[in-house]
Amino acid sequence: MEANTINIHADLIARCRNKDRSAQFEIYKLYNKAMFNTALRITGDGSDAEDVLQDAFVSAFQNLTSYRADASFGAWLKRIVINKALNHVQRIKKDLMLAEDMKKEASEFELEKTEPNYSVDQVKNAMHHLPSGFRTVLSLYLFEGYDHKEISEILGITESTSKSQYKRAKDKLRMIITQEVNYG
Repeated sequence: MEANTINIHADLIARCRNKDRSAQFEIYKLYNKAMFNTALRITGDGSDAEDVLQDAFVSAFQNLTSYRADASFGAWLKRIVINKALNHVQRIKKDLMLAEDMKKEASEFELEKTEPNYSVDQVKNAMHHLPSGFRTVLSLYLFEGYDHKEISEILGITESTSKSQYKRAKDKLRMIITQEVNYG
Protein backbone atom coordinates (compact mmCIF):
# COMPACT_ATOMS: atom_id res chain seq x y z
CA MET A 1 0.00 0.00 0.00
CA GLU A 2 1.50 3.33 -1.06
CA ALA A 3 1.24 6.32 1.26
CA ASN A 4 0.52 9.68 -0.30
CA THR A 5 2.67 12.58 0.81
CA ILE A 6 0.88 15.84 1.42
CA ASN A 7 3.15 18.76 0.73
CA ILE A 8 2.13 21.82 2.71
CA HIS A 9 4.33 24.01 0.53
CA ALA A 10 2.99 22.85 -2.85
CA ASP A 11 2.01 26.40 -3.87
CA LEU A 12 5.48 27.76 -3.06
CA ILE A 13 7.14 24.89 -4.90
CA ALA A 14 4.98 25.52 -7.96
CA ARG A 15 5.98 29.19 -7.90
CA CYS A 16 9.65 28.18 -7.51
CA ARG A 17 9.35 25.99 -10.59
CA ASN A 18 8.32 29.16 -12.43
CA LYS A 19 11.53 30.87 -11.19
CA ASP A 20 9.66 33.13 -8.74
CA ARG A 21 12.50 34.62 -6.63
CA SER A 22 10.21 35.60 -3.74
CA ALA A 23 8.93 32.00 -3.50
CA GLN A 24 12.49 30.73 -3.58
CA PHE A 25 13.38 33.08 -0.74
CA GLU A 26 10.35 31.86 1.25
CA ILE A 27 11.45 28.24 0.79
CA TYR A 28 14.97 29.23 1.81
CA LYS A 29 13.70 30.92 4.98
CA LEU A 30 11.63 27.85 5.87
CA TYR A 31 14.45 25.34 5.50
CA ASN A 32 17.82 27.09 5.83
CA LYS A 33 18.40 26.57 9.57
CA ALA A 34 17.62 22.85 9.58
CA MET A 35 19.61 22.26 6.41
CA PHE A 36 22.57 24.29 7.72
CA ASN A 37 22.62 22.13 10.86
CA THR A 38 22.59 18.98 8.73
CA ALA A 39 25.50 20.28 6.65
CA LEU A 40 27.38 21.40 9.76
CA ARG A 41 27.11 18.00 11.40
CA ILE A 42 28.66 16.37 8.34
CA THR A 43 31.32 18.95 7.44
CA GLY A 44 32.19 19.97 10.99
CA ASP A 45 32.93 23.53 9.90
CA GLY A 46 30.59 26.53 9.77
CA SER A 47 31.98 28.09 6.61
CA ASP A 48 32.03 24.72 4.84
CA ALA A 49 28.42 24.16 5.94
CA GLU A 50 27.46 27.58 4.51
CA ASP A 51 29.08 26.67 1.18
CA VAL A 52 27.27 23.33 1.14
CA LEU A 53 23.98 25.03 2.02
CA GLN A 54 24.33 27.52 -0.82
CA ASP A 55 25.25 24.79 -3.31
CA ALA A 56 22.34 22.64 -2.14
CA PHE A 57 19.73 25.38 -2.54
CA VAL A 58 21.06 26.37 -5.96
CA SER A 59 20.97 22.74 -7.04
CA ALA A 60 17.50 22.22 -5.58
CA PHE A 61 16.06 25.22 -7.40
CA GLN A 62 17.78 24.24 -10.66
CA ASN A 63 16.52 20.66 -10.42
CA LEU A 64 13.07 21.30 -8.98
CA THR A 65 11.50 19.53 -11.94
CA SER A 66 12.95 16.26 -10.59
CA TYR A 67 11.03 16.67 -7.31
CA ARG A 68 8.13 14.23 -7.68
CA ALA A 69 6.40 14.90 -4.32
CA ASP A 70 6.60 11.20 -3.40
CA ALA A 71 8.37 12.40 -0.24
CA SER A 72 8.14 15.69 1.60
CA PHE A 73 10.03 18.60 0.08
CA GLY A 74 12.11 18.83 3.27
CA ALA A 75 13.20 15.20 2.94
CA TRP A 76 14.08 15.74 -0.73
CA LEU A 77 16.07 18.88 0.10
CA LYS A 78 17.80 17.18 3.04
CA ARG A 79 18.97 14.41 0.71
CA ILE A 80 20.52 17.06 -1.57
CA VAL A 81 22.22 18.74 1.41
CA ILE A 82 23.61 15.43 2.65
CA ASN A 83 24.93 14.53 -0.81
CA LYS A 84 26.50 17.97 -1.24
CA ALA A 85 28.08 17.80 2.23
CA LEU A 86 29.49 14.34 1.58
CA ASN A 87 30.87 15.45 -1.79
CA HIS A 88 32.41 18.50 -0.13
CA VAL A 89 34.11 16.38 2.52
CA GLN A 90 35.48 14.07 -0.17
CA ARG A 91 36.68 17.02 -2.27
CA ILE A 92 38.81 18.33 0.56
CA LYS A 93 40.30 14.87 1.04
CA LYS A 94 39.00 14.12 4.51
CA ASP A 95 38.63 10.39 3.98
CA LEU A 96 37.74 7.75 6.54
CA MET A 97 40.64 6.79 8.79
CA LEU A 98 42.03 3.32 8.21
CA ALA A 99 41.05 0.68 10.74
CA GLU A 100 44.72 -0.12 11.45
CA ASP A 101 45.43 3.49 12.41
CA MET A 102 42.50 3.49 14.82
CA LYS A 103 43.56 0.21 16.45
CA LYS A 104 47.00 1.68 17.08
CA GLU A 105 45.57 4.95 18.41
CA ALA A 106 42.99 3.19 20.61
CA SER A 107 45.67 1.01 22.16
CA GLU A 108 47.54 4.13 23.25
CA PHE A 109 44.64 5.36 25.33
CA GLU A 110 42.78 3.57 28.10
CA LEU A 111 39.15 4.62 27.97
CA GLU A 112 36.97 4.70 31.06
CA LYS A 113 34.36 1.95 31.29
CA THR A 114 31.66 4.09 32.94
CA GLU A 115 29.50 6.44 30.91
CA PRO A 116 29.68 9.93 32.41
CA ASN A 117 27.06 12.51 31.57
CA TYR A 118 28.36 14.85 28.90
CA SER A 119 26.98 18.30 28.28
CA VAL A 120 25.69 19.23 24.83
CA ASP A 121 28.51 21.78 24.51
CA GLN A 122 31.13 19.13 25.32
CA VAL A 123 29.75 16.81 22.65
CA LYS A 124 29.47 19.59 20.04
CA ASN A 125 33.03 20.72 20.68
CA ALA A 126 34.38 17.17 20.60
CA MET A 127 32.52 16.46 17.32
CA HIS A 128 34.61 19.17 15.63
CA HIS A 129 37.77 17.28 16.61
CA LEU A 130 36.67 13.95 15.14
CA PRO A 131 38.18 12.84 11.85
CA SER A 132 35.72 13.64 9.07
CA GLY A 133 34.89 10.00 8.34
CA PHE A 134 33.96 9.34 11.94
CA ARG A 135 31.98 12.57 12.15
CA THR A 136 30.11 11.69 8.95
CA VAL A 137 29.07 8.19 10.07
CA LEU A 138 28.20 9.40 13.58
CA SER A 139 26.12 12.30 12.21
CA LEU A 140 24.28 10.19 9.67
CA TYR A 141 23.45 7.54 12.27
CA LEU A 142 22.69 9.62 15.37
CA PHE A 143 21.40 12.89 14.00
CA GLU A 144 20.01 12.08 10.57
CA GLY A 145 18.45 8.75 11.56
CA TYR A 146 19.97 6.55 8.87
CA ASP A 147 20.67 2.91 9.70
CA HIS A 148 23.98 1.23 8.89
CA LYS A 149 22.66 -0.31 5.67
CA GLU A 150 21.61 3.12 4.38
CA ILE A 151 24.92 4.67 5.49
CA SER A 152 26.83 1.96 3.67
CA GLU A 153 24.92 2.76 0.47
CA ILE A 154 25.38 6.52 0.85
CA LEU A 155 29.13 6.32 1.54
CA GLY A 156 29.91 3.33 -0.66
CA ILE A 157 31.27 1.25 2.24
CA THR A 158 30.20 -2.05 3.74
CA GLU A 159 27.60 -2.23 6.46
CA SER A 160 30.17 -3.68 8.87
CA THR A 161 32.54 -0.77 8.12
CA SER A 162 29.73 1.64 8.96
CA LYS A 163 29.13 -0.14 12.27
CA SER A 164 32.81 -0.23 13.18
CA GLN A 165 33.31 3.42 12.19
CA TYR A 166 30.31 4.36 14.34
CA LYS A 167 31.71 2.47 17.35
CA ARG A 168 35.16 3.98 16.85
CA ALA A 169 33.63 7.45 16.49
CA LYS A 170 31.82 7.07 19.82
CA ASP A 171 35.03 5.82 21.47
CA LYS A 172 37.05 8.69 20.00
CA LEU A 173 34.38 11.17 21.12
CA ARG A 174 34.64 9.82 24.69
CA MET A 175 38.42 10.08 24.55
CA ILE A 176 38.33 13.69 23.33
CA ILE A 177 35.87 14.73 26.03
CA THR A 178 37.81 12.87 28.72
CA GLN A 179 41.03 14.57 27.66
CA GLU A 180 39.33 17.99 27.76
CA VAL A 181 37.98 17.32 31.25
CA ASN A 182 41.27 15.94 32.57
CA TYR A 183 43.65 18.35 30.89
CA GLY A 184 41.33 21.28 30.25
